[in-house]
Amino acid sequence: MLLGVGAFLYWLFRPLPVTPVPAAFHEYDMGKGGFVPLDDSSEIFGVGLSYAKHIEETASDFDPRSGPPIFRKHSRAIVRSGSSVIRPDAEALWAAVEGFEPETTEQLEAEKLSLTCLLDYEGELGFVLLEDIDETRLGRPDFVPQIGFFIANDLSARSIAILGEGMANRYEYWGLSKSFPGFMPIGARAWVPAVPVANGIPPVTIETRVNGEVRQRQVVTDLVYTPLEMLRFIHQAYPEQVLRKGTMVLTGTPGGVALKSPRWKLRLANALGTSRFTKLSIKQDGDTSSFLKAGDEVTVSGGPLGSVTVTIAGEDGSED
Repeated sequence: MLLGVGAFLYWLFRPLPVTPVPAAFHEYDMGKGGFVPLDDSSEIFGVGLSYAKHIEETASDFDPRSGPPIFRKHSRAIVRSGSSVIRPDAEALWAAVEGFEPETTEQLEAEKLSLTCLLDYEGELGFVLLEDIDETRLGRPDFVPQIGFFIANDLSARSIAILGEGMANRYEYWGLSKSFPGFMPIGARAWVPAVPVANGIPPVTIETRVNGEVRQRQVVTDLVYTPLEMLRFIHQAYPEQVLRKGTMVLTGTPGGVALKSPRWKLRLANALGTSRFTKLSIKQDGDTSSFLKAGDEVTVSGGPLGSVTVTIAGEDGSED
């Protein structure tokens, strides 16, 4: 019996079979380049689980052969620094889920579950395509994408993301959770290197502060994937999508987000067959003090790339 208990505990607490490690980057000299205006975009892709610490805190698996989660954000999410972002109320959350997958709201009704936002921050490095990229060029080993870099906050309604747990379209739920109006604060400009290279990145530190308190802080050279690898993963996920000039990519967030789940708890829940609705209920009824509330000021900075700040407003638009 002791052997069985020991084996079960090892299974619960076992490490990842492959440890995420940073990609081999070329660090740009930011004195050799310049800024260009950053226009709004109709095509926005997000790359998930691209820092080791964030993979760990969200109890996610890691398989370098299959690549990271890829999702789309709606262009209505874009706002500029200084904006007020309304936290969606239960009605807005419900309408979004019902419009996406009506059977989920039917199951929520059967479970007698309502939705709360669980609004989270995600400070990120973003990049924008400065040219069209076709499949042929993307597959060349010597291809160097022409891109500019910027700072963003990938705000997320975690309650909706949790509803994707165990679903084949899980990452579409992620995209839905990140596509409410104002859920992508960005700055006014992007930095472009004078001489681009395939694995180049500006060696800035992403820092997220909520009401002045540091919640996230990590250098972007800790990313597991290069921008070129991310573009190739996007093409694999959406092979019909043409990567046109102006397309934006959010490269993922460092550790330190409000949503945290020990891996052993998730493994136990999955072993017990815990449904996505039970997981949501547990998270909504638990400690939600780290999630964003009305009146919170969130600033994401990236050194020379600048910063973006928004204030969270309540469902009625107030900041109290």
